[in-house]
Amino acid sequence: MSVTPENLGDLSRRTLLQRAAAAGLLATPAMGLLSACAGSEPEKSDNGGGAKSKDNPFGVKDGSAVKVVIFNGGLGDQWAKEDKVIFSAKHPNVTVNMSSTQKIKTEEQPKMATQPSDLVMNSGADMMDRSTLINEGAIEPLDDLLTAPAWDSEGTVADSLLPGTVGDGTQNGKFYVVNVAYTVWGNWYNAALFKKEGWQAPTTWDEFFALAPKIKAKGMAPYVHDAVHGYYPRWALMASIWKTAGKQVVVDIDNLKENAWKADGVLKALEPWEKLVKDKLLLPGKLDHTQSQQAWLDGKAAFIQVGTWLKNEMSATIPPGFELTLSDYWHNADDKAPKDVFAASGEGFVVPSKAPNKEAAKEFLRAILSKAGSAKFAELTKSLASTKGSGDNVQDTALSSANTLMKNGGSELISVKFQDFYADLDKESQNLSEELMAGRLTAQQFVDKMQAAADKVAKDSSIKKQTRTA
Repeated sequence: MSVTPENLGDLSRRTLLQRAAAAGLLATPAMGLLSACAGSEPEKSDNGGGAKSKDNPFGVKDGSAVKVVIFNGGLGDQWAKEDKVIFSAKHPNVTVNMSSTQKIKTEEQPKMATQPSDLVMNSGADMMDRSTLINEGAIEPLDDLLTAPAWDSEGTVADSLLPGTVGDGTQNGKFYVVNVAYTVWGNWYNAALFKKEGWQAPTTWDEFFALAPKIKAKGMAPYVHDAVHGYYPRWALMASIWKTAGKQVVVDIDNLKENAWKADGVLKALEPWEKLVKDKLLLPGKLDHTQSQQAWLDGKAAFIQVGTWLKNEMSATIPPGFELTLSDYWHNADDKAPKDVFAASGEGFVVPSKAPNKEAAKEFLRAILSKAGSAKFAELTKSLASTKGSGDNVQDTALSSANTLMKNGGSELISVKFQDFYADLDKESQNLSEELMAGRLTAQQFVDKMQAAADKVAKDSSIKKQTRTA
């Protein structure tokens, strides 16, 4: 499960200490450890000192060891094991100790200021707060990785990455997070079912609402979504706002511009979602991500909104003949950016500042981002990697539909940043998204409450403000 759009927000050290216990942002042992990192210089590596070359730009030392921690979520971890093979072929005298977990914050954060792992995939519901790690000096800037030679192609590592990947991993003018997956979001449907019933997949809200009664007549709910994790519905809501109101409105929202949530188009973007709920077009029940996805696979709903990790996450239970097909989020007839696609890099790796072998950690990232590594990633996960061309040779209907969606998209990729910038605003947006999709808020009430939450952050001088320009 990708949670890139998902990253938590920006807290100052003082605000963190005041709110940590109540907000649950930091485990108690880790809070003091991260605070101990603040303002200190990163420790020198004990394992560096190897000769630097084009094939070894960071000077990884033979005989050293590197500890790599993988988030074993919707994408699994087999792709990372393939990267270990690729790395070891070039560095046979470096030991790679790889482990997998879903408890990243629980297991890794307490070690950040003492004996951290060298490379950590910081993803999932139990991820560490990115801005806190950056503000506390707990993770290493990785700008030198971007300028290093690509592993098995011409140019630099930065040259090999898909659009948005560098920006997604950058904060405060420095590159900290290496996102290795490239996720496309939208509405999934079973193309085999639609062919059988003679249904045309909708592209607009009007088309969806016209099709919905036909779907219900077959005993299916038109729509299902994760009603437990608030960032799932928020993806769809923010994509709709971008499409209807346009990019600049979302940029203004991210920049805490006064009354940005009340700009023209925001309410209009949310009203179809309110109608979907009021018209009882959602499958009943408070289902989480895998439960909702299984309900969709079981034919209980016609559409589900989620990212391109879907097929890999549910591979064990996909029925024979089920054609997973991704279509874009629906738009209104007069939207400002109807063809813009919600796509971004995700599944981010970080290198702790006190990691004992930062050189090997960066070198392992070069291997992950290689053409060979990214091709294996796409083959095994049926999802795009953040390296260019990863899916070129993969034959898969789900991945093909995502590629087609990207190919036919508009001039911009939909991106939302406020949840990366501000932890409190992130949490409130998740809560309010859940409330709207549960029918306990109207679209107007959602807008009003989000504006109030944004105003609160804007007026809090203890919170460091972030700005996006693109």
